[in-house]
Amino acid sequence: MASRRILVIEDDAAIRQGVVDALSFERYEVAEAADGEAGLAAALTGEPDLVLLDLILPRRDGLDVLREIRAASPTLPVIILTARGEEDDRVAGLRLGADDYVVKPFSLKELLARVSAVLRRSPERPTDVLEVPLPGGSAHLARREVRFDDGERVGLSEREAELLRYLACNAGRAVSREEILSRVWRINPRGIDTRTIDMHVARLREKLRDAAPAPRVLLTVRGKGYLFAEREEKNG
Repeated sequence: MASRRILVIEDDAAIRQGVVDALSFERYEVAEAADGEAGLAAALTGEPDLVLLDLILPRRDGLDVLREIRAASPTLPVIILTARGEEDDRVAGLRLGADDYVVKPFSLKELLARVSAVLRRSPERPTDVLEVPLPGGSAHLARREVRFDDGERVGLSEREAELLRYLACNAGRAVSREEILSRVWRINPRGIDTRTIDMHVARLREKLRDAAPAPRVLLTVRGKGYLFAEREEKNG
């Protein structure tokens, strides 16, 4: 299996070097950046599997960098690094879609454990998709529209398009309701009623012509969550 690539965006040279050394020792492939501009460029072009992002950065604020990363790559895992007492920044980072956070000063052992945990939740960084093929049509996510071969067009809400994109990016893998709340709704799923996910999936199925009793695209995996079914290629 190829080594996972981690991007460290941290302006404090001593902290950055310590993190880079620890990750390298664990056999991760590591890239680094010392400011927000360089870090954003590396995140968008370097194809990392995970980003460690300090929030207080020169040239470009860490929250702004996170916002840009999320807009360009909704599925890229990000762990934010914050100083003790910066609770508002941590909350803002989580609302913008960060997967986890570590408070400075942190132990490298804790950081490595969090990196491993986030990567386990994202076993492969899925490729983002703009068009989703469907039986009898396709969904165009940038336009938030489903187009059927018979000429009908159905609009999608922003949340429905994001939900479909995330499930399609993870095609063939059961995605839990808690993961959807965290990665699509971008809220902490702890204590949240997950039935809202079921309601959104039901509405999305109707728009995709995938409703019960036999959905073929968005499948329910009992005890786990929802799965976007990978389509079988038909031979000649």
